Amino acid sequence: MCIQTPRAELALEMELSAPRRARAFVRAQHCHTHDGTVLDDALLLVSEMVTNAVLHGGPPLVVAVECAGPSVEVRVRDGSPHLPQLRQPRLDDENGRGLMLMSSIAESWGVETLERGGKEVWFRLERTV
Repeated sequence: MCIQTPRAELALEMELSAPRRARAFVRAQHCHTHDGTVLDDALLLVSEMVTNAVLHGGPPLVVAVECAGPSVEVRVRDGSPHLPQLRQPRLDDENGRGLMLMSSIAESWGVETLERGGKEVWFRLERTV
C-alpha cells in the first residue's frame, strides 16, 4: 500500500540533464511502494514530459509528485503558453509520440493553462491489485 505523501516539487534547469533528474526525483518519493509497473510507467512518462518541456517549453520548469492511496500523480509545469498537441506520427517519425504514450498508459492525463502564465501537463497512474 502506498503511504500518503504531501505533494513534493522539484525545480529543474532547462537543460538536457533535466529528464534524468526528474526520474531520480520521482523514484525517490514514497510512491516507490507501488508495484514496479506503476513506477516504470511514471518514470517513462515524466521523462517524456520533461524532455518536451526542455525542447519546446520555457522556464521555470517544475516537476511535482503526489502519492495518495493507490494513485500517483505527476505534474510538469513550464513557462511556455504553447500547449502540446496530440499527433499521429508516421512510422518513420523520430518524435511526436509523448502524448500518445500518455493516452495509452495513464489512467487519466491533461494539460492546464496557468493564470500566471505557462502550462501544467499531468498524468495519474493507479496501482493494480
